[in-house]
Amino acid sequence: MELEPLTRCFAALAHPTRVGLIRLLVGAGPGGLPAGEIAACLGVAPSSLSFHLREMEGAGLIRAARAGRVIRYAAELDAVRRLAAFLTESCCDGRPNLCGEGFAANTPWERLRMTDLRAPFNVLFLCKGNSNRSIMAEAILNREGMGRFRAFSAGSHPKGEVDAQTLDLLKRLNYPTEGLRSKSWDEFAAPGAPELHFVFTVCDDAAGEICPAWPGQPMTAHWGVPDPARFEGSVAERGAFIADVYRMLANRIGIFVNLPLRSLDRLSLQRRLDEIGALPRVPGIAAQAT
Repeated sequence: MELEPLTRCFAALAHPTRVGLIRLLVGAGPGGLPAGEIAACLGVAPSSLSFHLREMEGAGLIRAARAGRVIRYAAELDAVRRLAAFLTESCCDGRPNLCGEGFAANTPWERLRMTDLRAPFNVLFLCKGNSNRSIMAEAILNREGMGRFRAFSAGSHPKGEVDAQTLDLLKRLNYPTEGLRSKSWDEFAAPGAPELHFVFTVCDDAAGEICPAWPGQPMTAHWGVPDPARFEGSVAERGAFIADVYRMLANRIGIFVNLPLRSLDRLSLQRRLDEIGALPRVPGIAAQAT
């Protein structure tokens, strides 16, 4: 993060109610809490809470989403993690062995890059349904990563089957498809699940989707692309739309696999991951999205 947005975050947190607010929402997880419940937990009047919510949302530390008549607020977990990372990145002049246990560089990505130079990085792609976008990303990275990455995909509300046109495209492009399936992200939080080094969300904020957030310590970024499930048109038009989404993902993953992951520091890597997510869409795809 650049210093200016960091300063806005610290300024937004310069109030006891807002510190309590962010701690409450981080504890609530990606689903967040409705405003009424937040006010009751913090013991503040709704009018005062509205002011604090606006300040925190303006600093990018929380987000609001309407669910029927209720507005729910959730912590922007990636922003909170980056804020904490900024404070501890250079602790003890880059010698984590001198730091207290709570400040040691001990994320899964950092442990792997400093120990086993041959082990692959585990990457999870998340979206809501896990039927097309995250499935494509999994297939692309497993082939383009050439053994340096092990890719997985999951959904917060999986559809239970992979989209037929998506499978057809991958087969025509000679991707192995036998092991691809639509599944819940719960599988990757269960005992015995692979330790994740990177988690990327590929749902599309512009389409009004609520993207899942992953707790824990992997490096994270949002690489939103349009959802083929929301596309309205003929079979041929939808096939062309899916191909455009594939090209967007392939472009981003192609950049990712060429990053010097074992030599970048954490903040530099996070900046590069965020830049990949900010790449422009395939020309014309915005006009096709519904």
